[in-house]
Amino acid sequence: MQKNKGFFIFTGLIREIATVKNFVGSILSVQAKHKAKIGDSISINGACLTVIKVLNDGFSVELSPESQKLLAIKNYKNEVHIEPAMMMGDRFEGHVVQGHIDCVGEIKEIKNNGNSFDIFIKLPLKYMAFVIPKGSITIDGVSLTVNDVSDDNFRLTIIPHTMKETLFKNYKKGSKVNVETDMFARYVSHIIGYKSKTNGLTWDEIAAINASY
Repeated sequence: MQKNKGFFIFTGLIREIATVKNFVGSILSVQAKHKAKIGDSISINGACLTVIKVLNDGFSVELSPESQKLLAIKNYKNEVHIEPAMMMGDRFEGHVVQGHIDCVGEIKEIKNNGNSFDIFIKLPLKYMAFVIPKGSITIDGVSLTVNDVSDDNFRLTIIPHTMKETLFKNYKKGSKVNVETDMFARYVSHIIGYKSKTNGLTWDEIAAINASY
């Protein structure tokens, strides 16, 4: 989000939980171990933001009014997930994440299974087409696998380690979260939707889409 100087990739693996120093107007300042530089792209709760100021103990980013309307902005207090954008040569883990939040989801239920937690998240209906069983999704910047998909919600299963080491430990029924759906699902949906309005897909084009996915 708020990027206009290139294409940045994240993995959805949280590198640090930073402490919010203050959030005044459009400027969010965090205390973090990560040594940022001005102009760096950093995912904060899943949203790609640009560092505008370096502090002795962290950095500041700016959130446009559009971003503040789109994001689960109440989560930008106390603590936040951060992940710097990947650099050339970095080992790739997680899945391809752009830091472009699609929508805000609502946690409908959390079930403690003893050795795992099932979390059910409801999305606006128009985004459910991009949620695929056994596919990837990013919740507040955390890369996760979708287990089941219903009409207007989906189920994630989270191990105790992830629950303990991320802000998921603070979430409860009714919590709002930033959601980035699977990039490839969005691309395929757009291509198919566009082609259906024109002359349809050829078998070669279908094969190319399958190969890229």
